This record gives sequence, C-alpha cells and structure tokens, in this order.
Amino acid sequence: MVVTLVKKYRIEIIVSLLFLGLFLFIRLINLTIIPIFVDEAIYLRWAQIAKNDASWRFISLTDGKQPLFVWLTMVMMKFIQDPLVAGRVVSVLTGLVSMVGIWFLSFVLFENRRLAFFAAFLYLTSPFCLLYDRMALMDAMVGTFSIFSLVGLVLLVKTFRLDVALILGWILGGGILTKTSGFFNIYLVPLSLLLFDWRDKKRLFNLLRWLGLVFLAVVISQIFYSILRLSPWFHMIAQKDTTFVYPIREWLSHPFLFFWGNLKGQLDWLVNYLTLPIVILVILSLIFIWQKTQEKLLLFSWFFAPFVALALFGKVLYPRFILFMSLPLLVLAAWSLEEITKRIRRKWLLFTFYILLFTFSLYIDFRLLSNPKMALIPQNDRNQYIDSWPAGYGIKEIVAFANEKAKADKIFIGTEGTFGLMPASLELYLWDNSNVEIKGFWPVKEIPLEAMEKSKEKPSYFVFNETQKVSQEWPLKLVAEYPRPDPHYSMRLYQILKNHSQ
Repeated sequence: MVVTLVKKYRIEIIVSLLFLGLFLFIRLINLTIIPIFVDEAIYLRWAQIAKNDASWRFISLTDGKQPLFVWLTMVMMKFIQDPLVAGRVVSVLTGLVSMVGIWFLSFVLFENRRLAFFAAFLYLTSPFCLLYDRMALMDAMVGTFSIFSLVGLVLLVKTFRLDVALILGWILGGGILTKTSGFFNIYLVPLSLLLFDWRDKKRLFNLLRWLGLVFLAVVISQIFYSILRLSPWFHMIAQKDTTFVYPIREWLSHPFLFFWGNLKGQLDWLVNYLTLPIVILVILSLIFIWQKTQEKLLLFSWFFAPFVALALFGKVLYPRFILFMSLPLLVLAAWSLEEITKRIRRKWLLFTFYILLFTFSLYIDFRLLSNPKMALIPQNDRNQYIDSWPAGYGIKEIVAFANEKAKADKIFIGTEGTFGLMPASLELYLWDNSNVEIKGFWPVKEIPLEAMEKSKEKPSYFVFNETQKVSQEWPLKLVAEYPRPDPHYSMRLYQILKNHSQ
C-alpha cells in the first residue's frame, strides 16, 4: 500500500522534498548576517536564565510577554551553543511549519494540489516571511498558530468532528501563549461560518454542533492560558499591552485620530513586503470574487479584520505586527496564480510571467541573505534591525575582546543601558565567564562612581550604544568603534582610566 501511494503521489513527494531543501537552505544560510537585535537580546537572555534556573521559567511575564517562544528557545539552547542561532532556529522551524500550514489551508479550501504548492512557494520566497523566519522574535510563531487555527476552523465547520475541536483548542492555546495577538485567532472564530452550509436541512442541528465544538476548543485554549496565572507577574501582560494599543476608554476620546495614519503606514509595509506583483494577484482574486466566493471572503476577512483593528487601536506599530495577518493573502495570490497558469498555453510566455512575478521578491531575498544593508525593506525595519542603535553591530567583537582580556585577569564591563541590547547581549555570551563582571547603568550623564571604583581594582571598560557624544573630560580611552550603516550611530568600547582625577 505504501509503495502504491508513493507511486501515485511521486511528483508531490519530490516537489515537497525540494521545497523542504530550499526552505532549510535559504532560512539557515548566513543566519547571523543580521546582527542581534535589541528584542532578540532580551528574549534570548530570558531563555538562558530560564534554562539555568527553573524558578525563572515565567521570566518573560516580568515584562508582560507570553512565554512559549522563550520556553522553546530554552529547549533549543540545550542543543545549540550559540544562543542567537538557537533562538533563530526556533523561528526557522516554526516558519517551516507555517509553510506546511499554508499548503494545507490552500488544499482544504480549494482542493487543488498545484494551487497549494503555489501558495507554499509564495511563502517560501516572501521577503516578509524570510526575514522573520530568521529572527529570534515571536512573530513567526504567531503566524504559525494563526494559519493552523484557520486550518482547524475550516476542518471543523466542514466535518463537525470532536478530535478536530480538541486539536483546535491546543492550537488556539498555543497562539495565546505566544503573544497577545494570538487572541485574534479566537476573536475571528465566527468568520468560519462563511463556509457553513446554510442550505442543509440539518443546518440548525449542525450549527448547534459547531457552537458546542467551538466552545470546547475555546475552553481548552483558556485552560492552556491559565497556566500563566501561576506566576505573580501575570497582571503585567495587560499592562504591557497598553504600550502598543489604546485601551477602550482612552481610544473613545480620539477614535479616528490615528486611524488613517496607521492604515497608510500598514498598507505601505504590506505592499513593500509582499511586493507589488503579489499584491496585484491578491486584488485579481477579489475581482473574480464570484469564483470560490466563500473561501475567498474567509481568507480576506482573516486578514482584513485584524488589519483594521490594529489601525484603529494601534499606539506603537511595527511591520512585524501585520505578518500573521498577511499570510492568508498568499493563498489568495496563489489562486490567481493558478488561474493564470491554466490560461497561458505557451511555455515561453508562462516562464516570462513567472520571471516578472518573482524577480523583485527574489532580489530582496538575495539581499537579505547576502547583504542586508542593501535590502529594500521598509525603513521602520531597517532602523530596527540594520541601520540604527537597536542593531547589535560590535557585540561579537566586544565579546571576543572581553574573553581575551579575561584570560589573564578579572575585568569589569559597564554598559549604557540596564535593559535591552545592553547589557543582555553581553550577558548572553559572557554569563559563565567568572572573570567578567557586567553591570548596566542608566542614564549615563557621567561615568558612574561604581564603574570608577571598579577601575581601581581591575581593568574596566564601558560600552556606549546610544549616546554618541562622550565628553573629552571623562576618564575614558577609546578602544574600538563599531559603525552602523546610519553614520549617526555607532557602538563604542572605552577603557576607564583609573588614574584620571574627576
């Protein structure tokens, strides 16, 4: 039987293995070419602490962040020594699961294997997905749970099966254990009724069955989420959420003041990351809305509802917030791609069409993999990951310097910053070196007295990351400077001069 299935689906198996190889290659090659980013440093340090001290397994809640990504990274750190690689590999693996999820979502909706492979290829080559599948951030995982939540809901509304509801509950629970935006998977559950067969004579009975199974799935998800109540820091989640979205009471005082600005910014990010040719495919699928109407409305609504909600309530926005929302659009684009492919008979013309369609995406992908400084991504993300102070240029060099100096003597390193890139990025790599003492200070308006006292005991250094002008009167000697693409920002390592009188 196995041999028969292999023969029957040999093309699909070969293509799937090819996709797997391509995915792992382009996700893993030059994985650390983009330096460690400030949020990555925080999450990875949390995972490292949790790995070494079981009492801190809920450490992410101290900053109002759900812990699932930290927990998985903690496990990966047992197998991969470099903490940055370990965290990014977690995102690579969740991205792989997302690509599989995109395939299944496309197939259960349209029952067309080639269309499903088109959707998977769009995920594989998407600059948006490529970037975040290679970052030690929660957003790739949020996308994974979003896609599989939609797969589960589609299967549930078509089959009304108990086992599907149970698995859906686990998926919904995983989503909300990853990030607050995972709650959208629960809020959007009613949209699956777009696929409900309202003409069936048993529609009332089936609707009651659906309601009962959905209720069960949501209850299971809340049982998962209730694990977080074991921590005394659970309340920090709601407090942290207000940093990024307006509470209802505050939003009512200016309901549409920021809406159009947010919406314009989000649309700009979406077009930049999906690329214009793919956006055109999405629009074409909606123009021909009378074909597979219910399926298309479900996919578009799964994107549109959270997209508009974020524009309405968003206070602090970043492009990565719309990643999970954009994934259903790839399936819509795949539908258009399949329809166009069926209608172009001449191979040379079809090949030309594919070249025009994917050239821009592949160009951005190539730059992200080989020279991120030249990648055409939104400026907001360039500032975060490549150009400005959040990007950790110089971390590897400072770590290597510290390890070398610590071979002969104990040393002290002070950092500008007590939370974030500094000192977390240095602690990640130097925490187990007993000859290195690290301490963060903020704000730094002069060299802290404690750092000056340390310089009298042992060789002492200070790292500046945000302050770009250091007074010549301070007792410092520049050891090294690590420039960023933005000439206004660089990371600098100084030695504290112990004999200098303040």
